[in-house]
Amino acid sequence: MANKNFEINVNPDWIKKYLRKIILGLILLYAAFSSIHTVGPEEEGVVLQMGKYNRTVQPGLNFILPLGIEEIFKIPVQRQLKQEFGFRTTNPSQRSNYVKDGYRDESTMLTGDLNLTDVEWVVQYRISDSYKYLFKVRNADKTLRDMSEAAMRKIVGDRTVNEVLTVGRQEIATSVEQLLQELCDEYENGIRIDQVVLQDVNPPDPVKPSFNAVNEAQQERETLINQAEADYNRVIPRARGEAQETIELAEAFALNRVNRSKGEADRFNSLFKAYIKAPEVTKQRIYLETMEKVLPKLGNKVIVDEKGNNVLPLLNLDRKGGTEK
Repeated sequence: MANKNFEINVNPDWIKKYLRKIILGLILLYAAFSSIHTVGPEEEGVVLQMGKYNRTVQPGLNFILPLGIEEIFKIPVQRQLKQEFGFRTTNPSQRSNYVKDGYRDESTMLTGDLNLTDVEWVVQYRISDSYKYLFKVRNADKTLRDMSEAAMRKIVGDRTVNEVLTVGRQEIATSVEQLLQELCDEYENGIRIDQVVLQDVNPPDPVKPSFNAVNEAQQERETLINQAEADYNRVIPRARGEAQETIELAEAFALNRVNRSKGEADRFNSLFKAYIKAPEVTKQRIYLETMEKVLPKLGNKVIVDEKGNNVLPLLNLDRKGGTEK
């Protein structure tokens, strides 16, 4: 087979001419792409010029100086962010999955009465000032995590274990939220705390069965107390009402007897005054009034004269109005 040699003659000037154009085009293309940035609807863009803060741009299409002269950081100022303590969410969905292994150091705390408790909580927050968030504090998220843990340990350390595990949970969450916001304002990290939620509070695993038994006993005690209070509220008011009714009846009876006695005394005094003025007339009137009350109650009446010698004819005193019965 015969060997054939091909020779290609390339003009060096031609290569230099087009290579420069290609390189220049690539530079221009890179500059164009690096100068165009889209800021999302929930974000703000913080622009640095030569490493120094220059301006803050709003959502939309924004242009910056290319080739590293200006740099933009997109901060999600309208989005609610959260930090989890004592656990981590591995699969957020309707039925989220959580992992606790490796995070128990965050949640194990000492209460005010020197008991250990396992507190899991979530801090929900927003970035209110993107400039402060980037430049006032180095690594604001890590600083917020440290402040959250310190605030929770401080508040839990001022409570008893029963308060932490039962009735004091909402108060603890509110106190931590207030303290954490005060720390954020003091540090000027540009963060606003929306809410602190105690996700779960439990005693340590070795003492959990005993604590559950104590809780059941306390709940049973509360149930018995509520039942006793219900019985008390049902029986005592009725007894008080009956007692008040008896007292009022007695007072009415006493008032009636007193008024009747006063009336009889006044009547007697009136009769006595009349008797003093005219004894014979008063005696006669009293005698007649008495006979008027007594005679209708008697059966047959026999009236005799003064000496009692002769029996007068039997008078039919039972007649009324001149007619016989």
